[in-house]
Amino acid sequence: MVDINDQIEQFFEAYEKRFAEGLAGNAVAEGTATAFADFFVEASPMGIIGGKNDQDFLDRVPKGYDFYRSIGITKMEIRQLDITELNELHHMVEVYWESFYEKDGEPGSIEFSVIYFLQHLNETLKVFAYITGDEQAVLKERGLV
Repeated sequence: MVDINDQIEQFFEAYEKRFAEGLAGNAVAEGTATAFADFFVEASPMGIIGGKNDQDFLDRVPKGYDFYRSIGITKMEIRQLDITELNELHHMVEVYWESFYEKDGEPGSIEFSVIYFLQHLNETLKVFAYITGDEQAVLKERGLV
């Protein structure tokens, strides 16, 4: 049996690879949807938003990658994972990302973290909630939006 921390690391390695594929313009909506629970919650400076993992979500996934590509994001890499077991079925994972971009021919990067809440049922991990910082403010500060 694979250790849960190893499973979580593999889960986010696949998440990072899917992000690269999405930025490259490849179809990753189905794979992205499998990483999320049937219903999930986002907390950000925009408020608390709940969403269904349905056709509307599948339709929005490629648009998200299109947006990042349009503002010059070229790559997203995970720098560190901090895993906290909440109980035998739930984990909180703070993922430290580095986002690479190109603006006016000059490369740059932005470091940020997202806190994900995962449920582990039937040997499957699913994101059921996540917390983000003020991404739009940072993108504006860097002149990307």
